[in-house]
Amino acid sequence: IKKKSDPERERERERERESGRRMKPLRTPPRVEPRRPGNALIVAAMLLSLCILSLIKARYCPSPYAEAQSPTEVDHVEVSKIVTEKSGKAAALPGVEDDEGNAVAPPKIVADEAVSNLSRPLCSETSKRSNVCEAEGGIRLQGSSRTIFLHPSLADRDWKIKPYCRKHDPPAMKKVNEWTMKPFPSDEAPPRCTAKYRVPALVFSIGGFTDNLFHDFTDVIVPLFISSYRFHGEVQFVVADIKPSWVSRFILILRQLSNYDIIDADNDDPGAVRCFPRVIVGLSFHKELGVDPSKTATGYSIVEFKEMLRKAYGLKRPTVERWGARRKAGLLLISRNKTRVFLNEKGIADMAASLGFDVRVTEPTNKTDVGEFARLVNSADVMMGVHGAGLTNMVFLPAGAVLIQVVPMGAPGWLPRDTFEQPSRDMQLKYLDYHIEGDESTLSEQYPKDHPVLKDPSSIHKQGWYALSEVYLENQNVRPQLDRLKNTLLEALRLLPHNSKDA
Repeated sequence: IKKKSDPERERERERERESGRRMKPLRTPPRVEPRRPGNALIVAAMLLSLCILSLIKARYCPSPYAEAQSPTEVDHVEVSKIVTEKSGKAAALPGVEDDEGNAVAPPKIVADEAVSNLSRPLCSETSKRSNVCEAEGGIRLQGSSRTIFLHPSLADRDWKIKPYCRKHDPPAMKKVNEWTMKPFPSDEAPPRCTAKYRVPALVFSIGGFTDNLFHDFTDVIVPLFISSYRFHGEVQFVVADIKPSWVSRFILILRQLSNYDIIDADNDDPGAVRCFPRVIVGLSFHKELGVDPSKTATGYSIVEFKEMLRKAYGLKRPTVERWGARRKAGLLLISRNKTRVFLNEKGIADMAASLGFDVRVTEPTNKTDVGEFARLVNSADVMMGVHGAGLTNMVFLPAGAVLIQVVPMGAPGWLPRDTFEQPSRDMQLKYLDYHIEGDESTLSEQYPKDHPVLKDPSSIHKQGWYALSEVYLENQNVRPQLDRLKNTLLEALRLLPHNSKDA
């Protein structure tokens, strides 16, 4: 064996050292490998922390939209819509029930997810004439007992209300039954739902002074429009103190405001418990025959109300047309036959015809078909009558028409102003009045000339509404002087649009 010389061995060792230096970078990555498991643990810990924080927030921190979300929307049971369509055909869907037949989630689930509203009153005064109660989330309504059951998170005491817009008037409210909103015991299951709805319930009464056209509209129909128009038909009416004839008279209006047949609370099945996501009890009142746009959800007004009436009754004239030789201006004279009667009605009609009016004389009653009479009023350019419920038909007049209110002698100034003058202006009508004087009133035949009824009406006003009404409204008929009334009718013609060449 040939032995390596010292120089060769030295060169070989040098090559090994060079080879070691070249291999050094290849051994670097293995020294990094042990640090990877530590980073993974840190990332995993961060993700786990975020998950825990999210769960805590969802469990204990309410969503900023919690008040707008119905607790029934987060129930683990789907809500079934059980309603009746306009056609009267049933549109009930089978309800989803648990093993025990309950149509809602157990109370504990609702309690976990409902937002407590105990600090917020359920009922409030919306005007001097009206109170409204409202609640949202798991509502159970039993019409037969006039009771609305609430989850304990919504109320800790009973609330009572008479849902009619005349709370300042005891005689009217005697005819209206009281409703109660009450929490069901927190340790008991809620009343079992027999029907479930996806739309809000609106509870109102048609007791009070209804069956008088003025009160029909100012106490119920206009407030109902104020309270329901924002829902675009997706609201369920629950009617209390029902009068079938009243519902029949105004059914076309009710169908414009709700897509569903009404629920008759008084004659509902005693065992029926109707469940709603939301309930409103009572209607909002703004002013006589009027809507305050600043108080409505989207700024709608009495103009939209009149448009709704035109749709309900198929009224063709949104505005008046020009009159002249080719078309006479139409005058509708509202007649009365018990109180505040025109004693010279035929003379008034003949005089108006001589001025160029196309005159019609008619007296609406509770048996008059509302739609038919609405179309008659809509065809008129001028409507005239003595202060009374018949003038309420001005709601059907086209914009630009003229209302003439004949004011009985002794009537206080606020009465004609608040009931018909101001509302007519809001309805885009022209307004005129004719005030009855002493020699035009039958009161001058009933009392001596120096009697306070004739000389000092304010002294009668101070005795209260019933004294005022008995003297100046219930026991007075009128005989306007035709020459003086003619000037009012000529003014009405001037207020109407006309063809100058023909007029």
